[in-house]
Amino acid sequence: MRRYIILALIVAVFVSPALAQNETPGDVDAFRQALEQDGFTVQEGEVGSFDFIKLYEAGVLPSAYGNNPATKYLIYFVPPAPGRAMDERIATIARALGMSGNASSFWNLGPDEAVVFVGKTPPECRYFSYDHYLIGRTYDGEQRWIFANIADTLNNLVINTDGPQGDPYNRTTMIVSTADRGIDERIRTAARSAGYPDGMMNTQVFPASVLNLGVENDSDTFAVYIRPALFADQQAGAGYTNDTPATVFRVTPKNTTEPDPYPYPTLRVRGTGETEFDLTDDLDDLRDAILERYGNLSATELPTARGVPIGSDAIQRGVDAVGPTNDAVYLWSANQTADVPTPPFFDTTQYYDFLQQPPITLGNGTDEFIIVYGVNHVATGKATYANFALYGADIWNGVGSITDVDFTGTAEEYLPDNPNAQYLYVYKIARNCEGEQNCFAVPSGVGGYGIEPDQPIFIAWRLYLENATATGPSYAEVVYDRAIKFGPES
Repeated sequence: MRRYIILALIVAVFVSPALAQNETPGDVDAFRQALEQDGFTVQEGEVGSFDFIKLYEAGVLPSAYGNNPATKYLIYFVPPAPGRAMDERIATIARALGMSGNASSFWNLGPDEAVVFVGKTPPECRYFSYDHYLIGRTYDGEQRWIFANIADTLNNLVINTDGPQGDPYNRTTMIVSTADRGIDERIRTAARSAGYPDGMMNTQVFPASVLNLGVENDSDTFAVYIRPALFADQQAGAGYTNDTPATVFRVTPKNTTEPDPYPYPTLRVRGTGETEFDLTDDLDDLRDAILERYGNLSATELPTARGVPIGSDAIQRGVDAVGPTNDAVYLWSANQTADVPTPPFFDTTQYYDFLQQPPITLGNGTDEFIIVYGVNHVATGKATYANFALYGADIWNGVGSITDVDFTGTAEEYLPDNPNAQYLYVYKIARNCEGEQNCFAVPSGVGGYGIEPDQPIFIAWRLYLENATATGPSYAEVVYDRAIKFGPES
């Protein structure tokens, strides 16, 4: 008997922790029943992929809205409020993406409603976030496209899950998106009764002070995007994005309650005071080395400027923000920091012609290419991950991205005796790389997934998530990336 007791103890020590780690807390059916018993109408939605270029190709969206090619976007599909019909224009998005069409990627939200995510976070990756957006707003009877983030994200550094601190991946989480404290607490109470612990719950505030909440035709339209980037295991990442193990509920009280709106949430502050500017001379030396190497060609240096506005700025001024997040710095090779003209909602007019004056194109000749170079912001600690992408300037279609994973060691051949070369990078963009390393070949002849030789282009850089602040780096602390277009002497 003693031998069996000892064996049982060994099993308890070595097996039980593994079982506990893989155990999923809570019961989603019991959670739904608890909500219904508390007087809520609960409608089930889902999480699905959102391919901007696919929607452009299908004629559903007027552009690709500066999609990040390094990220496969996910989005909440949410049913309409009880008794409300879905806008047919928006329903076409779900159908074009192969969804049922009974839930929408863009939706209204009443001041006493909530949208609740219950399920797994992405598997291990460099970055992920859940971010809420104001998509459309009505001005003098006309609904206009805004696409502005509302406040901070729930990202991999701050999200609450059922896992230990510092391990947010492939963990169960609950996110309550609502404007109202009382509704939030009632939902949390129902979740506790279904076995979900407080420590894995999150609130994503839709602040009534800056939003036109409601379910009428002139109410604001919203979305919640999930951005996972650079999966450690590509197969696991594909499994998650293709079949996300989560559900989404729209939760609506059957009876009117006394409103208790949340204030606008406190934002995480960008910046540490530490900058990259000690690398400026090294970057200038790198520029000189690049120009010397290709001295037989004509060189046009492309200006770099701060890109799209932050969400709160766009919401206040009523301009199109083009889907930013507070977790990133955005730079582009434009002539100016320009506002994107704000179009009517789903207008098919192309409205991005302002970007390049004169336009930059990339022909098929082997002596025509772009050299992109700059500071590796991950190596300096200013970002968790960074990338640059090439875009067609007429429809803002990102056709490929180069991430910091590819930056390592690319500047040493230009600056072999400079120890700071490890903090820099150089990469080439061409139509045909001819086997050259550290070169991206631009696709063409594939519709929105490519860029034709006569199509105007621009480059955009993204710097995501400074670990020290759990938000985007400060623009005031980073050295801007650069690009040079080379071509035959005229």
